Parts: sequence; structure tokens; C-alpha cells
Amino acid sequence: MKIQAEFIDQQALIQSIRRDIHAHPELKFQEYRTAELVVKQLTNWGIKTHTGLAKTGVVGIVDGNLGPGKSIGLRADMDALPIHEMNTFEHASTHQGTMHACGHDGHTAMLLGAAHYFSTHRNFKGTIYLIFQPAEEGGGGARVMIEEGLFSLFPCDAVFGLHNWPGMPEGEFGVITGPAMASSNEFKISMKGKGAHAALPHNGADPIYALTQLANGLQSIITRNKSPIDAAVLSITQIHGGFTTNVIPDDAWLGGTVRTFTNTTLDLIEKRLIEIAHGVAQTFNCQAEVSFDRNYPPLINHPDESAFAAKVIEETFGKEHLTKTMQPTMGSEDFAFMLEKVPGCYVFLGNGDGKHRLSGHGLGPCDLHNPSYDFNDNLLPIGSNYWVQIAKQFLA
Repeated sequence: MKIQAEFIDQQALIQSIRRDIHAHPELKFQEYRTAELVVKQLTNWGIKTHTGLAKTGVVGIVDGNLGPGKSIGLRADMDALPIHEMNTFEHASTHQGTMHACGHDGHTAMLLGAAHYFSTHRNFKGTIYLIFQPAEEGGGGARVMIEEGLFSLFPCDAVFGLHNWPGMPEGEFGVITGPAMASSNEFKISMKGKGAHAALPHNGADPIYALTQLANGLQSIITRNKSPIDAAVLSITQIHGGFTTNVIPDDAWLGGTVRTFTNTTLDLIEKRLIEIAHGVAQTFNCQAEVSFDRNYPPLINHPDESAFAAKVIEETFGKEHLTKTMQPTMGSEDFAFMLEKVPGCYVFLGNGDGKHRLSGHGLGPCDLHNPSYDFNDNLLPIGSNYWVQIAKQFLA
């Protein structure tokens, strides 16, 4: 793989930053130390910063020396997960119950690597906005930054994001045009019945029985209401009710998640879920209360920016490093909020099969959201090189 010499030379520095962040993980909207580290590095490199968006968000502003021009946003997420790390190598988490199990430490470090390069290479027109975002893991930090003025303060002609991808060969890129990641939504259906002695069920209205029928009925939305070629998932992940074996309780509830690639399909699923819940409740003399929360929209890459990202990857690293088999995933990403406001593309970068992990790693796989995960430091110069070429070629 062809990588500019500057990024090879700076790898030790960026790796030390990445491992420092890994050792000191912080949860959503609590990334104070991480944000301080980012600001310190950018300031030391002569890059202006803006802080405070979404509490801990940081934006670095890099103006070119050749005058005004277009502007581009490059985004990295900073937050960790509430997972107890099983790794015991030297840079393992020092915060019990909190871990960088998704590689946001690596994402932040790669963007800092690009910042380090741009601090001494400003021979371009326009402006690069380095967006260090908090609270991707369930906090919707991207949405909050936008609501607090991200794109009004720092207007971007395009915005780009990147995520490491375990299992994909190390250093291989994946670009998907159109829907790339699913929307993330959750529901809860409470069934109100009438309690009774379990030996005398005719004296009550059994909410647990109603829920078991509802659980089956909800799957008919996926198999009978939507088009079979329109991908969607409805998973019931919780069922709660009752407190002893000889009592039918007054109420019970179930909950779960819905994932779709289009808002039209999501609208259909929400509508039918509510209708079926109330219909089943009426059938069994119960009452249903339904909550349906839309967390993250589907992540939809824009065609022109996707084609541009693929072109940059092929020209920078070689055509063999752009996979032709990358498929959309039902996972979700709050970068989707940014793509609703500004055209752009979110790409995937292969993290390898886990062989990169140091001695002392956990016994689990090197998968996202796994306590044995660790980011592959071999990607640091690759990711930084990608960010630099995306920005330079876009502004050119």
C-alpha cells in the first residue's frame, strides 16, 4: 500500500496519543479529558479551535494559505462505551466499566494525524473543519452539535466520516452509495390487564397471554406488510411481567428495536406496530400503551461524494484496496444527522482479523462492542493519509 512518508514518520506520535485516549476512556457527553487533549494538540500545532458544542465537542479550523475557497468537514467521534475491558496490555482502560470498544480512540487519533500534517502543509484554497464529536454511542452528539450551530458557525460544502471495520482485511476500504447503515429506533408496549389467581384465569384479563400473541403478530409487519425486498428488522429484546407462579399480574410489557434503511418503511412499521398492539389488547380485554422512539435516522451516502471518496481511495492507495463487496449494515451511526444537512460520504476501513492485538488481549474476538477489542494502530497512517487526500482533492 502506498502511504505518504510524512504519515509513516508521525505514526509513533499519533499511536502514543491513541493509546493514551484508550487508557482514559470517557462516556457520552463526558469526554472532557479527551477534548482537552485534542485542543492541546491542535493548539500546539497552530490550529485554531472552537469548543463547547454539545458540551465537549471540538472543531479545529484550518485555513489554506492560497485564499478563500470551498470548505470541507472531516468528522471523528470521541466517546467510549460502558463496557468492562478484558484486555490487560499496557494501554488498557484505567476506568473500570468504561472502554473504547468501538475504535473511537483510533478515529480521533487518525484525524489528529491529518491535523498534524495540515499544520505545516497549508498550500490550498479554502477551509478544513476538523470535527471532533462527542456522544455517538446513543447520545446523538452529531444532532446536538448541529442544533447548537455546527453548520451555521462552520458551513461545509461537504462532510466526510470514517469507521474502522473488524473482519475486513487490514487497510482495505469500503464505500457504499446510498443507504449504508440503518436507522435505530426502539419501542415499548405495555399491556394493562386485570390480575387474577392463576388457577382462576377467567376472573381476570391476562396481559402476559396478550403479549405472547402480540410478539408473534408484530413479525407479520416484516413478513406481510412491507415489500420483501425492502430490508428491515424488528427484534423483541425484552419481555417483563409477573412476580410469582400462582398470580396473573395486572400488567406486563415488551420492548425491542426496529432498523430500516428508509423513513417510508419506518413510518409503515411504526403505524402497524401501534395498530396491532391496540388490536391485540382489545381482543384479550386489555389496554395497550405504546411508545416508539426514533433515535438515529438511516445513514445515506450521497452519490457524488461517494464516487469522489472511492476515486480518492483508488488513486491514493491503489484500486486493490477498495473492496467491491461491501454491503450495508443494520448497525446505526449518528453521522446520519450530518448527512441529512450536508452532502457527504461515510466510509469503512478494515481493522483486520485481530492478529494486531498485543499480548494480554482478552479471549474474546476483536469485534466492535466486545470487551476484547482493540483498534489496529497500523491504520493510523492510512486513515490520516486518507483524510488529507480527501480534503486536498475536494478543495482543489
